Amino acid sequence: MTARWNESRIRELVQRLEDFRRSCRVTTLAEEQETSRSPFRLLVACVISLRTKDEVTAEASRRLFEIAPTPNHLAELEEKQIAGAIYPAGFYNTKAAQLKQIGRIIRDDFDDEVPASEADLLSMPGVGRKTANLVLGLGFGIPAICVDTHVHRISNRLGFVSTNTPEQTERALMEVLPRDLWVPINDLLVTFGQNRCHPTSPRCTNCQLEDLCPRIGVTRSR
Repeated sequence: MTARWNESRIRELVQRLEDFRRSCRVTTLAEEQETSRSPFRLLVACVISLRTKDEVTAEASRRLFEIAPTPNHLAELEEKQIAGAIYPAGFYNTKAAQLKQIGRIIRDDFDDEVPASEADLLSMPGVGRKTANLVLGLGFGIPAICVDTHVHRISNRLGFVSTNTPEQTERALMEVLPRDLWVPINDLLVTFGQNRCHPTSPRCTNCQLEDLCPRIGVTRSR
């Protein structure tokens, strides 16, 4: 753990992020976890969310679950039906093919239950470490750090880590963060990244983390 980020300071930052989140729209994946607590729905929504705005993910997921509430329903749909339901999510045709296969794999290979195994999740089409860790954490309560672009960017800006890839960030955060924060850190940093700590020109003026953040790599801000 770095000298700047001892456990007490990390927990203070997390508390501020929690306060900030309460003023923002709930992310689609956090809402899914809170309302359905379904690993299947989380997995599907996460696949849809890749390279897609959160508001689009929310509506696309809602439309798809209306016609495919279970893995079997998803497996039985035509790819064009899935694509039509999730449009305009990014790469909707590719995702439609992946989602149909995911439904079939869960139905045929795992008795209609999403597996609580990183290796099994990673074997599914369209599922990378980000998606697998999110399903393990939110869907099964298994400690795992889900690193997307927001988590990778902000962790480096804060000086939690000094890494070049999300995979490196995941491993580094496991050394820095207390284990009970592994699951919630994703939603906290995603919400913060979507609403304030933008990739370019972040809104640093009057930021809730202004006195804690060293602004590493920030060359222009508002």
